[in-house]
Amino acid sequence: MPLTLASAREAHSRPVYLVADEKLEQSGAGEAALAWAQANGFSGGSGELLAFPDDDGALAGVFFGLGKAPAPLALGRLARLLPEGAWHFATAPEDPNLAALALVLGSYAFTRYGKKPTRDVRFAAPEGADVEAAVRLAEGVFLARDLINTPANDMGPDALEEAAHRLGQAFNAKVSAVRGDELLANNLPMIHAVGRAAEQAPRLIDLQWGQEGAPKVTLVGKGVCFDTGGLDIKPASGMLLMKKDMGGAANVLGLARMIMAARLPVRLRVLIPAVENAISGNAFRPSDILTSRKGLTVEIGNTDAEGRLVLADALALGDEEAPEIVIDMATLTGAARVALGPDLPPFFTHDETLASALTDAGEAVADPMWRMPLWRPYAEKLNSRVADLNNVTSDGFAGSVTAALFLERFVEKAKSWAHFDIYGWNPNEKPAAPVGGEAQAIRAIERVLRERFG
Repeated sequence: MPLTLASAREAHSRPVYLVADEKLEQSGAGEAALAWAQANGFSGGSGELLAFPDDDGALAGVFFGLGKAPAPLALGRLARLLPEGAWHFATAPEDPNLAALALVLGSYAFTRYGKKPTRDVRFAAPEGADVEAAVRLAEGVFLARDLINTPANDMGPDALEEAAHRLGQAFNAKVSAVRGDELLANNLPMIHAVGRAAEQAPRLIDLQWGQEGAPKVTLVGKGVCFDTGGLDIKPASGMLLMKKDMGGAANVLGLARMIMAARLPVRLRVLIPAVENAISGNAFRPSDILTSRKGLTVEIGNTDAEGRLVLADALALGDEEAPEIVIDMATLTGAARVALGPDLPPFFTHDETLASALTDAGEAVADPMWRMPLWRPYAEKLNSRVADLNNVTSDGFAGSVTAALFLERFVEKAKSWAHFDIYGWNPNEKPAAPVGGEAQAIRAIERVLRERFG
């Protein structure tokens, strides 16, 4: 962890006084510190930090502004603003668990290519905080962020498979992969079709962990390590962030880490179709008709709607075991961003109980999401004159909904299914996260799974 979260306060720890907007006098600081803050015009604005000295001029502590309506993870900014050393909250924050988590999440920095890490800050967890849980959740988030932030020259299908192997080794999970033409022999034809044009072979990565007989939880993550759009090529501007098109895979691996670290009594399976949607003489084409694992034939209306194709085969495979719950995550549609922006991923499910639990968990742990409808009449938009369905619609409306309806066709036996159309990226710095790859919804999903199966 970049920030050390300790259960006990160090002897020379300095206090952090939390100040709501224009309520400096309620911070609990001494008269001298308050006078210093007033003299320096400190008002408690959101993210504002002011250090104050002791009688000898040495650093004595800091004030930190929460603003009028503080964000749930606002305290994460402290990890990047505080001077090095040991710190503690002068008064307990409203939610000690979220405060502890925010501090750790806010200390993240992606340092693989030379960026400097955040400062060496040691912080005493607020009373009542579960330090072990905060670290466990943050490690899952950091895994997802690291994988997404790594560019495609170092995060192709080979490297993504290796990341799954490293995670499996850490928790004694079994990891295997079906690669290249083996995909055809194992009836995973759409994964093969999408990835066959790339230098690195397409594959299905399969991680399994937990006791046989335990409730089956299956996670499916889109692992398109780079997306050119295929023969329906994207413009240059559309490719700038396509290293993050494996964000679904990164997120389910981060979620799997949380589940295994918590030792949830489940039979976990993680399926990742890992491909690069590249262009060469053997790339799949518009108007091609592919036969899926499930047997449904799919006409290709657009090669840039490749994510749903690889997910479909993986979902069909996972569904064959009739798991208790299947969750798939993918950076799937621009339509989801148009509807809800980058910070609020939509999810789709027919399970009312699961939908309610996910929404409540997202609010409780500051991991927001928004339910969108599997609107049945729109399914007709995916009709094809020559195949069972098309991979896109012709009118361009409700793209996130129709993508979810496409995936739904490949899930039959699972007791519950939910699809998450995530962005996987922070375009702007947040209190608990820098610009870059992001884990979305996985802390909320972890809470739901822990409450259901823990």
